[in-house]
Amino acid sequence: MQPSILAALTRWLAGARRRGTHVRASLWASLITLGVLLIGSWLVVPAERGAPKATITSFPRALWWSLETATTVGYGDMYPVTLWGRVIACVVMFVGIALFGILTAALATWFVGGAVHELKEAGALLRRAGHAGRADASADVEALHRRFDRLEELVREGRGPRP
Repeated sequence: MQPSILAALTRWLAGARRRGTHVRASLWASLITLGVLLIGSWLVVPAERGAPKATITSFPRALWWSLETATTVGYGDMYPVTLWGRVIACVVMFVGIALFGILTAALATWFVGGAVHELKEAGALLRRAGHAGRADASADVEALHRRFDRLEELVREGRGPRP
């Protein structure tokens, strides 16, 4: 028997220890949103059935309505007319908005994480260059001190350059 896509996705999400927290949050939010869309579609049909001017009258139409509601497109071709239909619509809207917020935050975290990594590497490179530069400068200063000491010695002995 083939495992369901939902079961496979759940196992994959549960084993996502090696992935970043933002990736796991995005995947869980997407899975929860999918569940809310399906459940909302399933619940809105009986809530709207029999209401005057109801446009959400079948599950396929309800799926389309929940998708356009969660994405905040809202074409206006279908909308709930009953109180319970509107309550379900509010839940679908809030979950859809939350999903896009989480996905946006995850994407921003991914970009910022890459930039932070590059900045840390650049900082380490600059520190190494600074240490190497100080070591080279220190050796040069030491060589100059030796040369000046030798020149002073020559001047004292009278063998140095004369003005």
